[in-house]
Amino acid sequence: MYRAVQRGLRAAGVRWIRCHHADRGDGVFILAPIRTDKVRLAEALPIALAKSLRSHNSRHPPAERIRLRLAMHAGEVARDEHGATGNSINLTFRLLDAPELKSAFRRAPGVLAVITSEWFYDEVVRHSAVAGAYQRIPVIVKETSTSGWMHTVNVSNDAGSTGARIRRALAWAQLLVRRS
Repeated sequence: MYRAVQRGLRAAGVRWIRCHHADRGDGVFILAPIRTDKVRLAEALPIALAKSLRSHNSRHPPAERIRLRLAMHAGEVARDEHGATGNSINLTFRLLDAPELKSAFRRAPGVLAVITSEWFYDEVVRHSAVAGAYQRIPVIVKETSTSGWMHTVNVSNDAGSTGARIRRALAWAQLLVRRS
């Protein structure tokens, strides 16, 4: 999982060593550097991550294959000696746990499901080459009731794929990746 995430970030121009990251057992919480190009992140990360996962899965038996959910949001974060906190982090975790996302991903053939906050979609994704792939869904988790924008990524490994075309088209970004 970590290799796939690091490859995805590298494709988006984000250096792993510059990120704050914390293992969450079944996933990883990542704070990308403040100057991260969020449009490039939204376009390149999901495609590169999905390709890396497909490559891994093609070489491993079913019990060792990986499918991930990825949540993206941007917002204020407070950091201290114990880690990072903030409402924007809470929202990102709620997005990742949205029942509609989980349900759609169970039915999807792809290896990656992506969800963004409404703000991240409106300010970043809407102006990117991947906007048309997203659909709005309700997010009702714990005390959170909002909307998110999701899509499942199903890329092939050939150079003519949609993912390759998107890659060529090419505050804090928060990313959560969790195994499904």
